[in-house]
Amino acid sequence: MADPEALGFEHMGLDPRLLQAVADLGWSRPTLIQEKAIPLALEGKDLLARARTGSGKTAAYAIPVLQLLLHRKATGPAVEQAVRGLVLVPTKELARQARSMIQQLAAYCARDIRVADVSAAEDSASQRSVLMEKPDVVVGTPSRILNHLQQDNLVLRDSLELLVLDEADLLFSFGFEEELKSLLCHLPRIYQAFLMSATFNEDVQALKELVLHNPVTLKLQESQLPGPDQLRQFQVVCQTEEDKFLLLYALLKLSLIRGKSLLFVNTLERSYRLRLFLEQFSIPTCVLNGELPLCSRCHIISQFNQGFYDCVIATDAEVLGAPVKGKRRGRGSKGDRASDPEAGVARGIDFHHVSTVLNFDLPPTPEAYIHRAGRTARANNPGMVLTFVLPTEQSHLGTIEELLSGENGAPVLLSYQFRMEEIEGFRYRCRDAMRSVTKQAIREARLKEIKEELLHSERLKTYFEDNPRDLQLLRHDLPLHPAVVKPHLGHVPDYLVPPALRGLVHPHKKRKKLASRKVKKAKTQNPLRSFRHRKERSRRTAVPS
Repeated sequence: MADPEALGFEHMGLDPRLLQAVADLGWSRPTLIQEKAIPLALEGKDLLARARTGSGKTAAYAIPVLQLLLHRKATGPAVEQAVRGLVLVPTKELARQARSMIQQLAAYCARDIRVADVSAAEDSASQRSVLMEKPDVVVGTPSRILNHLQQDNLVLRDSLELLVLDEADLLFSFGFEEELKSLLCHLPRIYQAFLMSATFNEDVQALKELVLHNPVTLKLQESQLPGPDQLRQFQVVCQTEEDKFLLLYALLKLSLIRGKSLLFVNTLERSYRLRLFLEQFSIPTCVLNGELPLCSRCHIISQFNQGFYDCVIATDAEVLGAPVKGKRRGRGSKGDRASDPEAGVARGIDFHHVSTVLNFDLPPTPEAYIHRAGRTARANNPGMVLTFVLPTEQSHLGTIEELLSGENGAPVLLSYQFRMEEIEGFRYRCRDAMRSVTKQAIREARLKEIKEELLHSERLKTYFEDNPRDLQLLRHDLPLHPAVVKPHLGHVPDYLVPPALRGLVHPHKKRKKLASRKVKKAKTQNPLRSFRHRKERSRRTAVPS
């Protein structure tokens, strides 16, 4: 038998339809976790797998789940259609992402394998009708799955064969412990289970004892983040809070950061402060806010992945939900927690082609740093992490670096060389902008955005279902403008540009909007505009007889 480490997808005994879907996704070879996990899963073993964020864990369980279900339908006795696969995830966004990945892999066997996502609480009625059709795989959060089980919309006791717990280390910390224990009472005694996690902690150990039966443990010997050849990590010491805003303005306005960026802050209030600050300089950004409806958050992520936005501001204390053991979901200080405890950003969500993760606020824990940094340098793409740190935070940064450096002790966070004196000419502009962003302006901005997104989500939902192209025109980076906006701040005089950068940067060059291309194309095809009258034809007269 060949060594599994040397096997490609085509040598794993997969259904040809799965191989075709894998080829369409552009995967030439499996990742390390996929090489190890898929053959063991196909042998019928329970798995406890740890692999870093972005290593391909979703496909590592999705491929064997689909292969086992297809093989059963092709070779097993004819049985009644039933739900045979269940995927549990901690957040709604992860549920959508997992369902999307499974559907992409099942693209050529969609008639045989149906997948349903029941994570959104507002779609209970439509979910009930979907579950009545008994899809092969159901994806959802523990609370929503338990709700459907208790209402008898979903029955698993006699049919479930495959159980997946994705991002298992977050399930208990999100407060799902009681739901999980109740949910397990509705499952059969015998089933195959996969437990996937980025870390092994006490919660994972507890889940292992609850769910798995004689599992194979895959603890891959790989670093928690990609190596320096793929991921460059820098730190820059800012003497004051004002310096952080000044440096960020210079990096974005002078295009010193290229490509798509994720800006991380520690509170939701800070994310809107940062967005309103950047609006003063005509720098459009979006805020991923857990208070917004689920479809709005997913639409922001989708448009960011499609290239509609260059910059998204996110949090891990609110939108992800800080792991707080012993507390119920949704509790927290007023204004400091997102209203939707099942919304998640910093961990697990697949942002495509992020070139830079910028920690505007220092991550509260080393784990938070790892989860933030895991948003870039995914799937062999290069990436950079830049962390702003105040002098009072350097000891905490040292703790993070100590964990990242591991046994060799080599420095991981390199010093970002930037001459602050060369951008001193921008300081007065930053002070003006910071004074304009008051607490009242932030409150108004949050309220305005929530009202607008609710309008888009509820009243226009059916319209966008009938007119999907119009959905692309719905942008989330439009100015909120509750603060006083001074138009001159959007213009950068040449004399303020540092001498070393003159001729290299173009602060006035506006980014092309993808949505505008269709409009332009439509104009050129307008027959009333392109019609040309030819005078020769009008002068032709009948020949006299």
